[in-house]
Formats: sequence, C-alpha cells, structure tokens
Amino acid sequence: MNDAPLPDMENVECWSGKHRGAENFPVGVLIRPNLRRHVHAFYDFARNADDIGDSPTLPPRDKLARLAVMQSVLLGERDAGSPSALTLRASLAETGTQATHALDLLHAFRQDATKTRYASWNELLDYCRYSAMPVGRHVLALHGEPEATIVPSDALCAVLQILNHLQDMAKDLAQLDRCYLPADMLAESGASIADLRRPSETPALRRVITRLLDHCDALNHDGAALPRHVRDTRLRLETAIIARLSRRLAARLRAGDPLATRVKLRPLDVLTAVLRAPFP
Repeated sequence: MNDAPLPDMENVECWSGKHRGAENFPVGVLIRPNLRRHVHAFYDFARNADDIGDSPTLPPRDKLARLAVMQSVLLGERDAGSPSALTLRASLAETGTQATHALDLLHAFRQDATKTRYASWNELLDYCRYSAMPVGRHVLALHGEPEATIVPSDALCAVLQILNHLQDMAKDLAQLDRCYLPADMLAESGASIADLRRPSETPALRRVITRLLDHCDALNHDGAALPRHVRDTRLRLETAIIARLSRRLAARLRAGDPLATRVKLRPLDVLTAVLRAPFP
C-alpha cells in the first residue's frame, strides 16, 4: 500500500471541523432511526479520512501513514489511532455489513494524497468509483436494497462528486495544487489550469465546464431512477430529494461562475426539492 511507517499516535485523524450539516446534500437525515447511527458512523469515518487526504499542511507520506492507521483499525489489526474507524468497525460487526466500501474510500483518499491531475473523463469517473460510489453502495447494503439500485446509485454519487469538484476547483488548485478537470478537455477547449487562478472564468474554461455539465446531466438522468428502485420508504424519500438537488445544483453551475463566487444551493432549492419529493 505504501512504505510510510505507521505513526504511533493516539489519534491520527485531523478533523477539519466540517460536519454533516455543511454538506451540499442531506446526510442520513431521513434514514430510519435504527440505521441512522450506522450511516453517521460511515460518514464520520469518510469525513475524517477525507480530511487527511485534503489537508493542505500534511505531506503526502504523512497522509498515507495516517490513512494506513485508519485501515488497520477498521480491519481489527489495532485498536488505537482512529476513533472513527473503531466506531465504524463496531457498526460493521453489528449490522453484518462488509468493510469493502470503506476500504474503497481509503483507496480514493490515498490517491488524493499523491495524484493531482486527471487526464480524461474516464479517469475522473474511475476516481469517483472509489471516492463517491462506495457511499451510496454502503447505505444500500445497510438497508438490504436490491441490486437494481446499484447502477443509478453509482450515477448519482458520481455526479454529486463531480459537481463538488466544479464548485471547489479554484480552492482545490490554490490549496492543494489539485485539478480534477480532465486535461484532454482543457486542451481541446483552449483552456489551461492557469485559468483557474483568474478572478472569473474565461470563455475557454466555460466550454470545459459546459462539457462536464453535459456529462453530469447524463449521470443525473440515470440517477433519477434510483428512488423508483428503493424499497425502504425513508431512503426512497431521501434519495428523491438528493436527486432533485443534484439537478438543481447542475443548473446553477450552468448559470453561474464558480471562480467569481461559490455557486451553491439555496434554501429555496432545498424546500422545493422536499415539497416535490414523492411522499408516501
């Protein structure tokens, strides 16, 4: 996995302070009560691991070592070093859910520690296979949902990830020297990574954003089918709201300039998504 020695620390986590309520989309808000703490355990693990991968101060070797400790605790190889991994390990044992999806997330965050550029849409989508899709798959597994939910869930999770990349592309470059915009799209559109350092988008960069949003629209189309396949009433409602908010955020990114301001959802967007959700 990596050659960095495992640090002997009481807690390798370095929480950024970001919590579930700060996310673009609801995190387990409507999940039935008996599963809510298990969803939150997975989220807390993912949040802490992501904060390591996204730390602007930790060197890559340190990030890899810390993530290795989280994996060791998750797999029961040690008990100290990662409280969120220990909590998730207990959750997995209680629910009988596999650690596969959490391990996939760690794969993505190790990649974040060392990889800062993406060559193509397919390479970006492969990153989402590890960084985003496992979240939906874990929640579906907790609920015992059918296999028919996996494909639309993967699409919805991937588009949420890519929309977040578009929101934060200037910050990612400034703080982490990381750019998720595919290099081939930048070249074909006459744009460059340097354009992300400007105070507002260039016409060339807008062409890249538009191409990515076209891909996002296709993913949103596929993801919109998810609620129809979900059997659990509360989860069906939550996924329907998230799918609507995803489409709304994509529309806002088409109309707004993510370099000039952070394009984000508004309270009215959330209210509209809730009111239009398929209440039982």
